[in-house]
Order: sequence, then C-alpha cells, then structure tokens
Amino acid sequence: MRRYPAYDPPEYVDWEADPELVRAYRSALEDDAEVAGLVGSFDEATLLSFYRDLLTARLHDISLKRWVRQGVISKAWLGTGEEAVTVGAVRALEPGRDVVTPMIRNAAACYLMGMPLADLFRAYLATPDGPNGGRDLHVGDPGRGVIQPISHMGTNAPVIAGVALAFKRRGEPKVALTFIGDGASRTGECHEGVNFAAVQRLPAVFVLQNNQVALGTRAAHHTVGDLRRWPDQYGLPSKVVDGNNVLAMYAATRAAVELCRGGGGPAVVVAETFRMGGHATHDEREARETFPAELFEHWGRRDPIGLYEAYLAERGVTADRLQQIEEEVTTAVEAAAEEALRSREIPVDPERALYDGVSEGGVLHGLAVRPV
Repeated sequence: MRRYPAYDPPEYVDWEADPELVRAYRSALEDDAEVAGLVGSFDEATLLSFYRDLLTARLHDISLKRWVRQGVISKAWLGTGEEAVTVGAVRALEPGRDVVTPMIRNAAACYLMGMPLADLFRAYLATPDGPNGGRDLHVGDPGRGVIQPISHMGTNAPVIAGVALAFKRRGEPKVALTFIGDGASRTGECHEGVNFAAVQRLPAVFVLQNNQVALGTRAAHHTVGDLRRWPDQYGLPSKVVDGNNVLAMYAATRAAVELCRGGGGPAVVVAETFRMGGHATHDEREARETFPAELFEHWGRRDPIGLYEAYLAERGVTADRLQQIEEEVTTAVEAAAEEALRSREIPVDPERALYDGVSEGGVLHGLAVRPV
C-alpha cells in the first residue's frame, strides 16, 4: 500500500518485505494441517476481502491522525500495527448473530459487524447524529452486535461474560467475543469475568491482545511470568498466534468460535503484536522513549499489511489488483470522513442532548434501542 511519511510510523515509510519473515508468515499458515486446509481453500476474492478490511482499518486511523494535525480533533486512539488482530478475530464471527465488545483500538470491529464507517468518524466529532448522540467516542450498536466498550478495558470481560450467559440460558447458538489488553489482564474485573465464564462454561472468546504495553507501562513492569500461559489459570483452551498475521488470527479465532458454538467454551486466543505509536496521538514521543528503537524496528519489519501483500503476491495476486483495491478503499474512507464532517452542520438541541438516552422508570427518552 501507499506509505504516508507524515502519518505512518517511520519504520513503515520505506517498508520492504523481508524474505525470511515472509517465509515465516507462510509457514504459520501451512505447517498446521487444519489451518492449511482452511486458508488454502480461500479463493482470490476471499483473500482480497481480508486485504480490504486491513486497508480500511489503517486508512481510518490515518484519517484520524490527519484530523489531529489539522486541528479538527485534539487526539485519537489508533490501532496502527495491530490491524490484523481485530480483522482476523472479528471476521471469524457471524454478523447479525454473534456479539463483540471491542477496545477503542479495535475500531475495525464496528464496521466489520455492519456499523457505517462514517459513524466511527462522527464519534470523534461528537455530532448529534453519531452512534451515541455525541456523548462518547467509545461507540457501539447493540442491534448490530457491537456492545459499546468501557474505557477501563478489563471491565469488558464481565460484560461479555454476561452476554454469553444470556446466550447459554436462552439456548441460542451465539458467541460473544471481547479483546483484553496485556495490562487489562492484570485487573480484578477481568479476572472475575474470565473466571466466571470458565466456571459457567460460557460461549465467550477472549482475545488477549498483547501489544507489549499498558497505557505507558511496559509488560515487563506489570506482569511476572509468561502471558502465553495466562489462560492456563482458568483451565481454558488457548492458542498463541502471531497477531500480525491476519489469516492465522482468523483461523485461531474461528476454531475458538466453533468450540464455543458447540458448547465447549470459553476459549482464549493469545495474539502477540505491538503498538506502533503512543497510547494516543498526543504521547507518541513518550512511547518512543518507553521502548528501545530496536523494538520498533523489530515490529516495524512485521507490518501486518505489508506482509499480507507479500503473501498475496505468492498466491498469485497482481500488484495492479492490489492497487485497484487500495484506490477503492481510499475513496470509500475519504467519503465516510467527509460525510462525518458534514454532520457538524447539524444543530444541537440542548434539551434533547441533556435527556435523550436517560432512563426514567425504565423508559429511554428519545432513543430507539435495538436489543441484542
């Protein structure tokens, strides 16, 4: 894909595929017979659909970063370098059937489940026609199977456990999935939620998204031991995955989803990745000071989009076809951003802004809430 020196991490600007890493990427998909059988059966259209989703996630973040530089918004929470974790995991769900609670860095989960991309931009602009009326940039749509995340990420675990409990009690073959950061895995709420799901054998998938840092605290400073073994304390089946390999993420999460749907859940996918920036756009310099440059260089060579492009080339996809898709995605993302910017012209009714969505006697004023 095209690189943007003003917005991409410096390690991505002159990115070239490392042949050894490309071989490792391919081996992860070929050495496991079950994964190889699944991925090997994908036709070009399916492979390119993953590419579209990765590009959409990256370009969404680049658009937000551009808005920050232009003064449209003050900051943005980006998932640059972690796109494959979100895309691979959520693609394993069935929109209209399953439920996900993403973290803010998993914004791609929202449009993968059917939310309009423009709504993700509207959330940052706090427009009255946004998904929650402009109240919070943590957004969701229960009617589309997206439960709005809680800022304190570990708290999403008991929420999704509750959703999974409802599925089990109703006898519905549905699955609930959420993401847990390496730091969130240390919290009491997370422990309670995962432990409850394990004891009750709920259809919940927990993606442990180990991006090496919790806000600004390195994993080595908040965790003793190997996070790969974190699921063992709950007696849960798990798989450790290269979180920058979108098809490996998809295969592992799909297996976990099928296990849960068949009554054998919950399950954990441990995704190893890296945050190629700050906690948000305002502290990127601090992030660069938190880790040695060698670590950014190490993960910079593992750009999930660049490696997937190299893999697609080996599968016979031409550069012209990839460029055509990039142009289509770029046009769609730009159109969504422009649509959201126009929403700033909608006048705000102060009284509606104050009362809409506020419950009184069990009735929500002014908001049509679709049930999960």
